[in-house]
Order: sequence, then structure tokens, then C-alpha cells
Amino acid sequence: MTGSAAPDVLRAPLVVEFPFTRSLGPVQSAFLTGLRERIVLGVRGGDGRVLVPPVEYDPVTAEEIRELVEVAPTGTVTTWAWNPTPRRDQPLDRPFAWVLVKLDGADTALLHALDAPGPDSVRTGMRVRIRWAEERTGAITDIACFEPYGGEGSQQLPSHSGEFVDLVTGIVAPARLDYTYSPGRAQSAYINALSDRKTVGERCPSCRKVYVPPRGACPTCGVATEERVEVGPAGTVTTYCIVNIKARNLDIEVPYVYAHIALDGAGLALHGRIGGIPYDQVRMGLRVEPVWSEGGRYPDHYRPTGEPDADYETYKELI
Repeated sequence: MTGSAAPDVLRAPLVVEFPFTRSLGPVQSAFLTGLRERIVLGVRGGDGRVLVPPVEYDPVTAEEIRELVEVAPTGTVTTWAWNPTPRRDQPLDRPFAWVLVKLDGADTALLHALDAPGPDSVRTGMRVRIRWAEERTGAITDIACFEPYGGEGSQQLPSHSGEFVDLVTGIVAPARLDYTYSPGRAQSAYINALSDRKTVGERCPSCRKVYVPPRGACPTCGVATEERVEVGPAGTVTTYCIVNIKARNLDIEVPYVYAHIALDGAGLALHGRIGGIPYDQVRMGLRVEPVWSEGGRYPDHYRPTGEPDADYETYKELI
């Protein structure tokens, strides 16, 4: 069954991004340094096959392999797929083909982009060659793309020792995921209630636990939850951690405290920052209340209410 989503269900674009830094072993280091110098290196496996891109351990025997072999910048397309709508940071900003290319002298295929005018111009078995990037830094992007090539295979393959000056020893690989998130019916109601400075959960009809934030179903009983229950606004710190590393784009001075807070009436603790008290005075059982910033759609932080600490027995099941 298909249909339009309910108008009260929220949607928002989200980006998850992380720059992954990794060091390189001797084989990968030589491979990427070679690309910087317009040289493509593979590695010879125990069965004599030349693997491109190279790996450091034999895929058959798992033995470490180090014998580097230079292969040609020309090759043959073994399979392909047309990409009509390139995405952010892909090799080309116009339609292109993803291709697996077995370079002359290699026994395995390398995945990259092929600059071609249209899908009718691409075929399995076509000859291609590397188009090098004008500026090369020792990364797979030093191969700008492949392009069609009318020549035959290399008659005499080059032979490079794999030894370089100023080796590339590490890379930064940015990982990024762009997507549209929809919190669903239950969490949409929770978020909309927060804009009215209310915290609303949903009660399980079986175990009677109130879930905050609500999930639309009880993970324990496996039944749908629909009864909405306002909880809080005050609550109890059940456990916490002290944050000593400043996050990028977060204007909060360290150290600060991030805590699990069981709001009054809730059967599940939620996360929140604790303010209005020195970080080394935060403790389990501390009674807190939300502090809202002007125009904020959710509490900026929680501060002590001044009440006596809650007895451990009242929140021990929520830790």
C-alpha cells in the first residue's frame, strides 16, 4: 500500500560526516606514491597473479606479499554501469560510467570512472587509459578518470622497483552520508510537544512503562504504543559522564557534564547536559529541571532544582 505521509510527521535533511585518518603499510604507501608520480603498481600474489589495486596479504593463502609490479596505464573494461546523475564529490560532475578496468599487466580489475559521452559509447571489452589529475597528492583521485583509448595493449610493460623518495605514509578519507530523516509518528509528536515546552512519552499497554522519547512500540513487549503521557518537567540524574574534549561547532566550554536523566513519570532515561552547577558537583540522584533558551525547540540544558537528592531505590531500574 502506498500513499502520502501524514502531514504531522516531520522530515529533515541530515549529514553524518567523519574524516577518517589512516596510516599506510609499505604496499599501499608505494601504490599511492606511485599514482602521484603517474606510475601504477600492483603486487604479485603467491599464485603469480598481479593484483591491482595491491593488497598486503594474499587473498588465497593470507600470507604477506611485498613484490611490487608496475602495470600499464591502459586497460580493458570488464564490466560497467552508467551513472546519469553524479553526486557530491564523485570523480566527474557530469554523467559518466562506473567501470571495472583490468590494466595491461594486471590480473584483477580496478574500479574508477570513465568519461564517456553516453551509455551507448560504453561496452565491455573497450580499451581505455588513465587520465591523470593535473595536481597529484598521492591518492586514488590522482587518477582523474579513465578515457576511451584506441591503441592496443602495451608490447613491453614498464618495470619500476617501487622505491620512491618522500613516500606517502598516510591519508585522510572523508566519509559522508547525506540523507533525509523522518522520526515517524511517535517521535514527531514528541518533537512537536517540545516546541510547547512539554515532554510527552507513550505508555505501553502491556507493561505500562512510559517511553521517552517514544518509539511507537514497546521494545520489551513488542506491542504498539499510542497512549501519550506528559512527563517531567523535573527529573533525576541516574548516571553521567564528564566531557573534556571540545566538539567542533559546539559552543560549550569544557569540562561539562552529559547525563542520563529520568524525568518524573518516565520509564526510560533520556540524555541531557547539566548546567548551573560545577561539573565536579554533579552526582547520581541529583534532582534537575530543564532550562529553555529563547525560541529553542528543546531544553538547552538541565539545572539543579534545589530539592534533596532522590533515593537510589527510586531510580535504580533506570540506570
